[in-house]
Amino acid sequence: MYALARSILFRFDAETAHGHALSALDLAHRLRLTGLVAGGRVDDPVELMGLRFPNRVGLAAGLDKNADHLDALGALGFGFVEVGTVTPRPQDGNPRPRLFRLPQRGAIINRMGFNNAGVDHLIERVKAARYDGVIGINIGKNLTTPVERAVDDYLICLEKVHAHADYVTVNISSPNTPGLRNLQFGAHLDALLGTLREAGARLDQSAGRRVPLAVKIAPDMSAEEVALVAESIASSGIDAVIATNTTVSREAVAGLPHADEQGGLSGRPVFESSNRVIRELRRHLADLPIIGVGGIDSGAAAVAKLEAGADLVQLYSGFIYRGPALVGECARALKAARAR
Repeated sequence: MYALARSILFRFDAETAHGHALSALDLAHRLRLTGLVAGGRVDDPVELMGLRFPNRVGLAAGLDKNADHLDALGALGFGFVEVGTVTPRPQDGNPRPRLFRLPQRGAIINRMGFNNAGVDHLIERVKAARYDGVIGINIGKNLTTPVERAVDDYLICLEKVHAHADYVTVNISSPNTPGLRNLQFGAHLDALLGTLREAGARLDQSAGRRVPLAVKIAPDMSAEEVALVAESIASSGIDAVIATNTTVSREAVAGLPHADEQGGLSGRPVFESSNRVIRELRRHLADLPIIGVGGIDSGAAAVAKLEAGADLVQLYSGFIYRGPALVGECARALKAARAR
């Protein structure tokens, strides 16, 4: 069924197709038809970060930036759903076209630029949703906020989403906001994570509930750079790391249509580089939860993420190409792998 739908959707440009697909999913959910395309949720519970995940397969941030489709997506069998990236103020993002498919490699290039309706809109959508699963909210900075004042934007978002999130992800690794990746290293990272962890602790105490903080990093780092990032994460008290975001490398797609488009490359070409980062992180962070994302387009690929050192996985590009059936396939494969 999804193969037929995809053949129709892929006749549109990628961003238009994305909107149509989410609208169709909302309609299917209202008509209680999501079970026809997704099946039931796989029961494989795990406790991490003080949270109970029904299974180990989540939806990565970026697909539902404003939480406008939370109920429909949550009905597809995910163990958790991450929405965003959201910024303090609404912003349009980069000019269109800004989303490109590379089907020969199961890949996508995006330079969306944190287009979103702002944190207040997202909160209202989360509050209105009936989805009762684990919700992550991914936060970032506005384009017009200088990098040296980025912490201000993250603090605004953290304070606003804290009451509505099960965990919060600090996105410092999108290649589509100039200067953002500079926050991944050294004193910049130490200061950012330390400030957010302190603010999170105050919010936790006030609310009487603990909301874990995760940080999302890029795949384009050497082993030495990963080690430095791991040291900052460990010293800050951050609760988890998401590895990884998109890559700026084009080596795996050189010569293909759209390969020269600016932006972050996701999908199958980032699979090995994200696994490499996960392995390096696990060497330095023996017990910290790691959420593996990047190039998961089969159950076997999901299992490879766990073998590299991840505890949970997230889908994005593979979900676009394979559809809702991929969720259950990955969850069943992970459950079977752990039973062996």
